[in-house]
Amino acid sequence: MPRPTPLTLAPDVPGAAAPHRRRRRESATAWAFVSPSVLVILGLSIVPVLWSLMLSFQASDLLTPSRWVGLDNYQQLSDDPQFAQAVRNTLLYTALYVPLSIVLGLALALVLNRRMAFTGLYRTLIFVPFVVSATAQGVLFSFILDPEFGAANSLLHRIGVGPQGFFSDPGQALPALVAVSVWSGTGFCVVIYLAALQDVPKELTEAATLDGAAGRQILRHVTLPTLAPVSVFLVLWQTINALQVFDLVYVTTKGGPLGSTTVIVYFIWEQAFKNFTAGYGAAAAYVLAVGLLLATAGLRLARRRGAAGQIKGAGA
Repeated sequence: MPRPTPLTLAPDVPGAAAPHRRRRRESATAWAFVSPSVLVILGLSIVPVLWSLMLSFQASDLLTPSRWVGLDNYQQLSDDPQFAQAVRNTLLYTALYVPLSIVLGLALALVLNRRMAFTGLYRTLIFVPFVVSATAQGVLFSFILDPEFGAANSLLHRIGVGPQGFFSDPGQALPALVAVSVWSGTGFCVVIYLAALQDVPKELTEAATLDGAAGRQILRHVTLPTLAPVSVFLVLWQTINALQVFDLVYVTTKGGPLGSTTVIVYFIWEQAFKNFTAGYGAAAAYVLAVGLLLATAGLRLARRRGAAGQIKGAGA
C-alpha cells in the first residue's frame, strides 16, 4: 500500500510579501491625500444635513437652548397660510419657467444648428446671460423694470402702452421674475440641445428626406425622439433650479408685494434668519427636500417607462 504524500508548506520566497506591503503603503498614502477632502465633505454637507434634520424637530432661535417639539413644526406648516402661498408661488413659477425655457431653448438651438453667418457670435450672446450671477441680473432688471424711471416703461410709453408696475404689482411680479429667469436660463438649454443635435444620425434625416418627409415631419419623427433623453434631463435640471430659486427673489422683490413672490426657499430664509424660528425653517426645508426627491423619482420613472415602451414597440 503506497504511503500518503506528506503535507508540506510552500517554502518562503524572499520578497514575496513585498507587493502586499507596497499596496498597503499606497493605500495609506492615497487615504492621507484624500482624507482632507473627505473631512470637508462630511463637515460641510453630511453633518449639516443631519443637524438640520434634528433641528426640524425642535423649537430653536439659534441663540438660546433649543426645545424638543417633535412633529409640531410640520403640523404648523400644514396650517400656515403663508407657507401654502409660498408653495403655490413656487409651483406656479416652476410651471411657467420650465416649459418656456426648454421650448425656447430647443427653438433657438434648431435655428443656430444651421449654417449661417456669425453663428458663433449668436451662440455666445445667447449663452452670456446664463453665466451672469442672479444677483447681477436682479440689480440690472430692478433698474430696467422700475415703474417710474425704468427703461421698460419708457419704451412702452413710446409705443402707446401705459406704465406697468412690474415688480411692484402683485399681479405682475411673479411673471416678471419668470421672464428674467427665462432670459438667463434659456442659454443653458440652447447649449445642451446644440450638443445633442450633433448626435442626431444624419442617415435617418437623409433617409426621411428621400422618402419625401417635410421639415416638420423630420422634426417630429426623427429629431425630437432622438432628443428625448436630453429633454428629460433638462426638465429635471430646470425643475430643481426652479424649486430652489432664491437669489433673484431676494434681490428684486424680497417676497413682495403682498407675498406674491414669496417662494419656498425665501420662506425658509425668512423664518430662520429674519424671524429667528430656525426649527420651523428647517422643517420647511425638509418639506422642500422631499418634494425634490419626489419630482426626481417621478421623472426617472417616466423616463424608464418611456424607454420600455420604445423597446416594446421596436420588438413588435
